Amino acid sequence: MKSTARRRSYGVKGAPYAFLLPAGILFALFFALPIGYAVWLSLRKVKVSGLGLGSGARKEVWAGLENYTDALTDSELVSGTLRVLGYGCIVVPVMLGLALLFALMLDSEKVRLAPFTRLAIFLPYAIPGVVAALLWGFLYLPDVSPFYFVLDKLGLPQPDLLDGGPLYLALSNIAVWGGTGFNMIVIYTSLQAIPAEVYEAAKLDGATPLKIALRIKIPMVASSLVLTFFFSIIATIQVFNEPTTLKPLTNSVSTTWSPLMKVYRDAFGEGDIHGAAAQAVIIAFATLLLSFGFLRAANRRQKQEAAR
Repeated sequence: MKSTARRRSYGVKGAPYAFLLPAGILFALFFALPIGYAVWLSLRKVKVSGLGLGSGARKEVWAGLENYTDALTDSELVSGTLRVLGYGCIVVPVMLGLALLFALMLDSEKVRLAPFTRLAIFLPYAIPGVVAALLWGFLYLPDVSPFYFVLDKLGLPQPDLLDGGPLYLALSNIAVWGGTGFNMIVIYTSLQAIPAEVYEAAKLDGATPLKIALRIKIPMVASSLVLTFFFSIIATIQVFNEPTTLKPLTNSVSTTWSPLMKVYRDAFGEGDIHGAAAQAVIIAFATLLLSFGFLRAANRRQKQEAAR
């Protein structure tokens, strides 16, 4: 009897691990293992002997931190990082501001056709990023864009959105158009979870809809705002689809416009898989460090507010 009870106890204790095992295997195969392989590649390099011809002329050797030193001093990678920072300064505040505005409007009691409006705002997120970038790319081209046709008929100036400074606005527009719906759904879901008694108490105190939105709704969905900001920062650092898709349409987008584009070019265009691996590890580490720092600061602020 004791042995049977002991086996049952072990079975109960081991059940959670059994359920987690498939997810753990997938995590190890498709996440941990590729990261480990990328780190291993980043610590090696190809040594060429003589003219690089014949067997044994090219072989992998230990490089240590040499690839990381080269990546951190690479002017193209630094320039790409600065471009992405400028791009993010436009995308993140505009996208989250619109998402919050739409969520508050949909949560209003006076809104009409809320399900249709919610679906219409979310629908661009369901379109693949490459398709969205290609669609907007043709709308930016003066020769085929209906917008330029209308501007020409009205005698208005026709700005080139694929050259110079307007390129940042063009790329940011694609990201905002595609990502606002997802962030809006996250914030709107948090608004729906707020108890109705809170609103009723505020109305009894004479609060207007604007005051309810500013003093009740927004503070109570602060955690959702932090989450959407976190996701937006990661997506901004990893921008790749939009500039890569627009590159054939303009000479203003280089193959190293963003850090990930440079990693792709070095790995598959120039065959420098080891240098590209080092750059990828640096980008991943920077993303992790930035995300961890932001979440820690947000948690500290929430604890301070809760202690008041």
